[in-house]
Amino acid sequence: MAAFASTPGFVAALHSAARRRRWALTERSLAAPLGLFYLVFLFAPLAALFVVSLSADRTFSRFGFSQYATFFSERLNWAILGETLELGLMCTLACLAFAYPLALVYARAPRRVRPLMLFLIVLPQLTSSVVRTFAWIVILGREGVVDSTLLSLGLPRAGLLFTTPGVVVALTQIQLPLMVLPLINAVIGLDPHLLEASQSLGAGAWRGFFRVILPLTAPAATAGALLVFTAAISAFVTQSIVGGGRLVYMPKYIYDLSIGAQDWPFAAAATMMLLAAALLAVAALSWLGGRAARRVQR
Repeated sequence: MAAFASTPGFVAALHSAARRRRWALTERSLAAPLGLFYLVFLFAPLAALFVVSLSADRTFSRFGFSQYATFFSERLNWAILGETLELGLMCTLACLAFAYPLALVYARAPRRVRPLMLFLIVLPQLTSSVVRTFAWIVILGREGVVDSTLLSLGLPRAGLLFTTPGVVVALTQIQLPLMVLPLINAVIGLDPHLLEASQSLGAGAWRGFFRVILPLTAPAATAGALLVFTAAISAFVTQSIVGGGRLVYMPKYIYDLSIGAQDWPFAAAATMMLLAAALLAVAALSWLGGRAARRVQR
């Protein structure tokens, strides 16, 4: 046994195992600050919020699930939650409809033009969402660009301000870079010979897109959809300003409950319900993206 332990192969294996252990310890030490940051600034506030939601009254003297029972029993709460999720879905689909053409144009553009295109795509993100939201009020208002153009053409006003389509338009413009950037990276990485092969087999442009480009870029589209959906359903400023007082979504509803009515336990319960619905939607999108990726790998 001693002779075997002194062989060069055994010593090299010991050194390799020691290096792996040191690397694992280094990885843990590097990830520890990030894990501590999430624990203090994300999970701890969520845990505190969950505890507040368990209070049966505003004095925090009794605890239970009465706030959740109240949320489930009132149809208004379900209607607001459903409209919020529907808004996120519409914004995600609109961003997908605009992002794919932009990504394809970017991939086929000359290399010297790509930096300018990328700058124009990212440029809206350099401006505050509040400023862009107020700009959309000017554009969509009764005397704005859209209605003035329609009136000059002899058409009736669109009246998009304080409507759901107006909120979708504003959120789509604000969140579009979150969808375009992952798709650009995916489309650039595609082998151009795949499209050429599909065209040589008789596939047209649309069939080549749905049978080649769309399946291969589905994971990137899923990542962009996750970003857009979660950002759209929580966009308090855009929903409140462009939607006005006519439209009430979950962020504004929670704000009114907590600041206006001072009903902190029910506001916390509504927040946890919105978080749970968002997590379920994210899990569904992740499952669809994983399924699409597995189909491509086959």
